[in-house]
Amino acid sequence: MKKNKVHSIDSVIRRLKSLSNPEAVKGMAKYGINPEKNLGISIPHLRQAAKEIGRNHKLALDLWETGIHDSRILAGMIDEPDKVSEKQIEEWVSEFNSWDVCDQTCMNLFGKLPIAYDKAVQWSSRSEEFVKRAGFALIAVLTVHDKKAKDEKFTKFLPYIIRESTDGRNYVKKAVNWALRQIGKRNLNLNRIAIKAGEEIYNIDSRSAKWIASDTLRELKSEKVQKRLKNKK
Repeated sequence: MKKNKVHSIDSVIRRLKSLSNPEAVKGMAKYGINPEKNLGISIPHLRQAAKEIGRNHKLALDLWETGIHDSRILAGMIDEPDKVSEKQIEEWVSEFNSWDVCDQTCMNLFGKLPIAYDKAVQWSSRSEEFVKRAGFALIAVLTVHDKKAKDEKFTKFLPYIIRESTDGRNYVKKAVNWALRQIGKRNLNLNRIAIKAGEEIYNIDSRSAKWIASDTLRELKSEKVQKRLKNKK
């Protein structure tokens, strides 16, 4: 693919199929990545393809419609945020069936949208496992990438994190954990607040809550994190 070339959906799919790696699919499955319609293409290869294609909203929609695992990750990488509608992201999030598609789409596209904060709250209250995961993945993504946001934007997420810490589903509890850890690693003030939230979660009578809290508190109280945040200040 040459940069600035007009790419058809057929040419991109041919390119993706040429990169197919069945052995990688088996390896991915061990980490809980859905092997269905999965070509086993690595993220660096997909990023390279996205760089060569450039931003293309129509192609992103076509790639998503194929239902191919790798195509959907690529779709999030090349879509144009200013052309993405709320209807589109609601349709996409409802079709998530693997944690990596969920996380990559949140990182590459959803986190760049003006409604990302609202969707993080809305989705965290949904019952579907990957929709709920998307809500907490968005919190983690926004905490890392929205450099200018004030602390209050993130403290507003804590009641949802505490509430959903009892959800024992694997992909939800790991995302709740991810969100709380990222808030606590943003700065010293949020670190103290996140630690307090983690201690509150630990006291909840729930195996999931205790796992989330223990793992979070271990990292947020660690010498490595404390030193980095103090140096950052």
